[in-house]
Amino acid sequence: MKKNALVLGGYGFIGSNLVEKLLNLDMNVTVIDNLDPYSGGNLYNLEKYINNIEFIKGSISDYDLVCKSVTNKDYIFNCAASTSHTLSMKKPWLNLKINCEGVINILEAIRRYNIDSKFIHISTTTQLGKLIYTPADEKHPEFPRDIYSANKMVSEKYVLLYQRTYNVNSIVIRLPNVFGPKAAIHSPDLTFNNYFIGLALQNKPITVFKPGTQLRNTIYVDDAIRALTMSAFSNINSGIYQAVHDEHVSVIDIAKKTVEVIGGSLNLINWPTDRKMFEIGDAILDNQEIKKILGWKPKVSLKDGLEKTNNYFVKIIDRYLK
Repeated sequence: MKKNALVLGGYGFIGSNLVEKLLNLDMNVTVIDNLDPYSGGNLYNLEKYINNIEFIKGSISDYDLVCKSVTNKDYIFNCAASTSHTLSMKKPWLNLKINCEGVINILEAIRRYNIDSKFIHISTTTQLGKLIYTPADEKHPEFPRDIYSANKMVSEKYVLLYQRTYNVNSIVIRLPNVFGPKAAIHSPDLTFNNYFIGLALQNKPITVFKPGTQLRNTIYVDDAIRALTMSAFSNINSGIYQAVHDEHVSVIDIAKKTVEVIGGSLNLINWPTDRKMFEIGDAILDNQEIKKILGWKPKVSLKDGLEKTNNYFVKIIDRYLK
């Protein structure tokens, strides 16, 4: 029999790539998304699959909707989040409602109505904040620098609590800066490297704050999707895993490589005062646990990922600049 999957936030960047993968695995897929522009929801992401999925427009903040949707699902993936770091500082209550209350809704719905399901929750490496040792593993202390990262940290702890207390089968996958097809490339408030790609596709300057030497970890979206599906289909029913790349690249080198592969130019400027509070220095991360337990490892290099991303966007960029 076909397996049933629920993808929360399925019209977003990671969610839509996951939906495509699950459909290719011959699953029945239900998508819930409120199409929030601040979270990267885009109807075009699943336009060609609209007849192959069940789509429910709604939010994980709607508890009754979540309860109805989790029943009879074998796998539940939470890709829904309010993801803007800067917006979270301007509208903290909105971020709290989605990233904390929404996760409680999912966990309570699973506990009450579908305890046999497998729940995969996406978290973020930014919740670690400024690192006190490197490479930072899953046991590194957490010092989030913005409301988004703080709420993602708290929601991760909710998942662990429901694992221990109610035996909810759940795995947390922490992701770094993911890039690739179907990303929101139109706004600097979302993932910086996808915004770089959007500028490059328009042959515009990519602005980097001087000197731009801080290291970042980026992975191509296909690698992220493999981490989600491998964790879902494994016989592991608990734990936190960092699905991060083996290589670390400076912000300025990410910009240079984007210009080299896609287009545009590089523009160095001084740090704006209001952005310095978010800066964490080098983000050097460890992926040994996910390699050991799940057998996952990154396969796509930065250059190859940029080439694949350019091939996707080059003829349909107008669909992503709204």
